[in-house]
Amino acid sequence: MVSSTRKPAQAKRPKGSKAEISYDLLRARILDGTYGPGYRLVMDQLARETGVSTIPLREAVRRLQSDGLVEVVRNIGARVAVFDSVQVEHTLNVLARLEGYATAICAPHMDAAKIQESREINERMKEALEEFDPTSFTALNREFHFSLYRHCPDEHLNALLESEWARLDHMRRSSFTYVPGRARKSVEEHDHLLSLIEGDAEAEVIERAARNHKIATADALHTAQVSRQH
Repeated sequence: MVSSTRKPAQAKRPKGSKAEISYDLLRARILDGTYGPGYRLVMDQLARETGVSTIPLREAVRRLQSDGLVEVVRNIGARVAVFDSVQVEHTLNVLARLEGYATAICAPHMDAAKIQESREINERMKEALEEFDPTSFTALNREFHFSLYRHCPDEHLNALLESEWARLDHMRRSSFTYVPGRARKSVEEHDHLLSLIEGDAEAEVIERAARNHKIATADALHTAQVSRQH
């Protein structure tokens, strides 16, 4: 399916090279749903919409292809990537490994005030369970995890996390839509994780808890998918 044919409003150009400007602009439009899954990225059309020439746009599309946000299909050309439940599971499993390590190395950098900040986000997630909205709950879930990651001293790891979360954001659908039962368990696991950090648990214990937390969501999605097929 393609997104609406409405013409996006031109955005103000930030400072930087034309290729960088084009990349940031196209990436933002993909992630906010302006260019939805399957949307064809036709260079002449993009040039008219953005006011940028086709050469930097082509370079931007190549970068977005490397990011996994764009795919090139035979007889179609470049289009916004289309994802399925299996790819969501794969991305969650990749995130599980990255998040496990990131959370472990963030822990020593989190004092009582920072832990409390994350705990307050998790409390909002508990309140959101009362009138459950999967999309809003997922946004809070993202906010919770990034309240931990921002204390990570490894910039490369931060970039990898941002990239994988961006893939999930682009998939547009909340995993909690398919496995709403995971929501309540998820906030319980967040509490456990914060208790480990607060109690100065060993790094490998924190890493394992964070990794298993994400894997549990991937496993729940897999089980739900198998059930829908039978």
